[in-house]
Amino acid sequence: MQWKVAILTASDKGARGEREDVSAQVIRELVEDELGGLIVDYRVVPDEQDEIMAALIEMTEYYEANLVITTGGTGLSARDVTPEATLKVIDRQVPGIAEAMRMGALSKTRRAMLSRGVCGIRGNTLIINLPGSPKGVSESLLAIMDQLPHALTILSGIELEH
Repeated sequence: MQWKVAILTASDKGARGEREDVSAQVIRELVEDELGGLIVDYRVVPDEQDEIMAALIEMTEYYEANLVITTGGTGLSARDVTPEATLKVIDRQVPGIAEAMRMGALSKTRRAMLSRGVCGIRGNTLIINLPGSPKGVSESLLAIMDQLPHALTILSGIELEH
């Protein structure tokens, strides 16, 4: 099955066109190459909780993405609000994915422990928060990529026994 994937970048500078969105390009490449996913939506929004929430809702409900991957807004600054926005729109958390991403990235850099990204389910969609740096995106996503097909299969109702 080809999974429908949406990518959301939370970045004030990116939203103003002041920064190239390299992290989203890394996500796109990994999703297409490793997961065989189809990108159904991509957008950049400022680090504003309401705008992040609105984009997540639209990506899950209008585009019916199986997987929404966010990048940016997971750090410690006051403007980093992606986890808070995500928590407000999900039905259930999937903490093991966030833990596995941090553990995988920690083997490469101690700064991975500073990522506050969360993962959860909204309807039948898996939402995953990744860091904003291309390196952090790659390390985090590769740490969980092998489990995404199984997770998405279960969420989509294709595989009921596990």
